[in-house]
Amino acid sequence: MRPAPTPVPPPETEIQPPGVPGLSGLLTLAVCVVVLAALYVGREVFLPVVLAILLAFVLAPFVELLRRWRLSRVPAVIIAVLVALSIIVSLATVIGLQVAGLASDLPRYQSTIENKVGHLREGSLGKLPALLKDFGRRFDKAVAEPPPEQQAPASPSAAAPPPPEEPKPLPVEVHQPDPTPAQVARNVLLPLLGPLATMGIVFVVLVFILMQREDLRDRMIRLFGASDLHRATAAMDDAARRLSRYFLTQLALNASFGVVAAVGLWLIGVPSPILWGVFAALMRFVPYIGSFLAAVPPILLAASVDPGWSMALMTLALYAIGEPLMGHVVEPIVYGQSTGLSPFSVVISAIFWTWIWGPVGLLIATPLTLCLVVLGRHVERLEFLDVLLGDRPALTPDENLYQRMLAGDPDEALESAELLLKERSLTSYYDEVALRGLQLAANDAARGVLTHRQLDQVRDVIRALVQDLGGHDDVEPEPQDTEDDPVAAPASEKPANKDPAVPEALPEESRIPEAWRADGAVLCVAGRGPLDEAASEMLAQLLKKHGLGIRVVPHEAVSRRQIFNLDMTGVQMVCISYLEISGTPAHLRYLLRRLKQKAKAPTMVGLWPAEDAVLKSETMRTQLGANYYVSSLRDAVVQCLKVATGEERLPEPANPSNANEATAAKRLPLPA
Repeated sequence: MRPAPTPVPPPETEIQPPGVPGLSGLLTLAVCVVVLAALYVGREVFLPVVLAILLAFVLAPFVELLRRWRLSRVPAVIIAVLVALSIIVSLATVIGLQVAGLASDLPRYQSTIENKVGHLREGSLGKLPALLKDFGRRFDKAVAEPPPEQQAPASPSAAAPPPPEEPKPLPVEVHQPDPTPAQVARNVLLPLLGPLATMGIVFVVLVFILMQREDLRDRMIRLFGASDLHRATAAMDDAARRLSRYFLTQLALNASFGVVAAVGLWLIGVPSPILWGVFAALMRFVPYIGSFLAAVPPILLAASVDPGWSMALMTLALYAIGEPLMGHVVEPIVYGQSTGLSPFSVVISAIFWTWIWGPVGLLIATPLTLCLVVLGRHVERLEFLDVLLGDRPALTPDENLYQRMLAGDPDEALESAELLLKERSLTSYYDEVALRGLQLAANDAARGVLTHRQLDQVRDVIRALVQDLGGHDDVEPEPQDTEDDPVAAPASEKPANKDPAVPEALPEESRIPEAWRADGAVLCVAGRGPLDEAASEMLAQLLKKHGLGIRVVPHEAVSRRQIFNLDMTGVQMVCISYLEISGTPAHLRYLLRRLKQKAKAPTMVGLWPAEDAVLKSETMRTQLGANYYVSSLRDAVVQCLKVATGEERLPEPANPSNANEATAAKRLPLPA
């Protein structure tokens, strides 16, 4: 007898001690540090490129409009860039003239400011610093002086003579020579060279971006390695179109607010109203505090121009009414939905980009962060950007439902379900959210990580959820996605069911025979898993909504001991639900055999995990011997209604002992 071979021990793996970051974590940290350093050090290079990209989103609709007017790409791009350049130069000229006029008029307002400050000093407000100073002096004197008994009397002879007065220094004045024209030109032009060079780089990059938009899109898709080129191209085009529309709309709204502010300040009488209107339009790009900062200079200027306070109060009222009206009434109507950014990420991004790129970074923080969120939503490798900066929940709908099940919170689960039902039918919600959440629970139960208490909570929450959703009709809601929403949901989160709603795919319910309408016509049997009965209740509810009589029985009712006591009178079809079935399902084969011996009704097996081996193996389905196999509740409802109305001929069940006959029998194609 040969001795058994000595087993070869597996290769030793390096075990990281707790608290020590792995190689991937260190690599990620190093990449983040390098990126931050590059953004900070190379801001003179990256900032013009980013400005050009954002400006390209704004000009892209105009370029497309010119191309629809039968212009080729080159003239359309040149015209769009020239129009943008002329607008920017005109605004810069107007702002310069307004600033120059305001600077020349400032000495005229000096007397008004001095009079107001004098009135404030004469009032009780002006006496407050003196009172505080006097109180502080008395307090210091009381602390520093010794008690009266410790003070020695001063003798008159001890007084020292006053020191002689020193001669006062002669005043000296230093006069600078008048600057030459060359010095004046240097002092004026040198500060402008930096902004002019940046503007030139911006427009050069802008021209190339608009000329090669499609090529840049394809290179980005190739760079991030999209597996589905058609879907990735459509997603990127849709994202670019939405961003262009959003940025153009935001620019139009901010410009409108600036025009309203300028007209209002002109009517009030505040000097340089165009300057403050442009300033208000620019500051509205700064999140939350931009409009308040834009209101401070004109209010102070109004207080310095008007001898009274009426002009300052009217200016304050203009901004206090205009900004809430624009932010809470006009923008929600125009945008329609959320911008896709969480409030926390807006604040953090404003701080971050201001630290990296200064005041310009503060102005472009929100648009730039929105671009990053769109990339994260449509590019798999950048999904972390959407998780960190987006306003979507951190958990998927099915994960959120499972978490609510574990917490035993049916009210929050129902609230989330009602929100999701606004964009999908009840069947789609059960298939894409509820069943997947139950599968997560079933997998944890199979691994033994769920306690009995948690399992009971899961059952109670899903049972309460199904009962509360009993009043919802199974119809497809009207689509609510708008073209103004800049951040569309990725294809993976949209309702995956592209087929028509169940009522549209079937004949009228009036064709259902009375025998199928009677109670118990469809017997919904739960599998032997701890949560299979919940899946059976969902299926039964959907069947009942479409006119079929149903009855739900637990798995114990069809066991070897109890099946003889089960009344199957009037049963037209038997539906068995399984959330999890692994290995060779011998128990399912014997269950089907017992049911066929008890009643001559067709059987349908619902294996809700679509990747189950039974659904992929014709041999295993032949051995089981059921008439139909489905992997979604929608397919189950459709199959039952087709059999009930006679639209589909009932196939003969396969004989497990005769493989040839089983192969010859026709089966419905499995759902894709």
